[in-house]
Amino acid sequence: MDISNKYIPREYLALKINYCKKRLAELPEVKMYGSDKRIVVGNHRYMQNSKEGRKYNSILLLRNGLERKLQLYNAIWDFSFKGSPLPECVPGRVIRLLSVDYGKQVIMDKVFFDSLSNDDNTKHPKYSNYFFNGIHYRSAAERDIAILYTNLGIPFKYEPSIKLAGLPKPINPDFVLYIEELDTCKFHEHLGLKESSDYLRVTKIKYGNYTNAGLIPDIDILFTHDTEEMPFDIRYLLAKLNSCIYGSSLITNLPKTC
Repeated sequence: MDISNKYIPREYLALKINYCKKRLAELPEVKMYGSDKRIVVGNHRYMQNSKEGRKYNSILLLRNGLERKLQLYNAIWDFSFKGSPLPECVPGRVIRLLSVDYGKQVIMDKVFFDSLSNDDNTKHPKYSNYFFNGIHYRSAAERDIAILYTNLGIPFKYEPSIKLAGLPKPINPDFVLYIEELDTCKFHEHLGLKESSDYLRVTKIKYGNYTNAGLIPDIDILFTHDTEEMPFDIRYLLAKLNSCIYGSSLITNLPKTC
């Protein structure tokens, strides 16, 4: 297995490894035996086309996928780092709330992520030369960001429409990510033309809108920039993403009602 061209930030990689181990420990052991490929769970055997057989066959496929991922992540860890994966990078549900209206909050989890429409912004033109995986992006940097998230296996929605408290119309953040290991979402805004006074004004307003809705910068939302003086570097995003995810795993003041 050639993993020399694979790179996942240290803390995030440890979180992925610990997540795979946790999920495998939670799932029942499932085997498949015989020419008729019966499903075996403990002392019980099921035909594949039975109700229980189909259920445990799905678990078997899930286990196989997790085991392949764990093998890859362990190989990357051994290639890039030393010692055991960091035990403090503990997977678990991180409950983060977004104010979508006055007095109304939603949990930014998988249900929230699945409710978002992908590529939903029709307000501005797109360019055919920034194309990747079925979507036309507005810049080369945004396309590179999409490629990075795809290579990392992070599901994302590009420019979905999201309602924020205090705003008359929905906004379209550049990216909304779903971090499976923490069952939470992250927003990512990529900002260009930082030297422009008009763009700075828009950026300031956008920053305020997110924080007013309850998002914490560098925890719930990360910002990257692309200017002539500071061209976008994907390694900078990797560092910010790692800090963002690791910081979320340290959150302890979760709402007791959720």
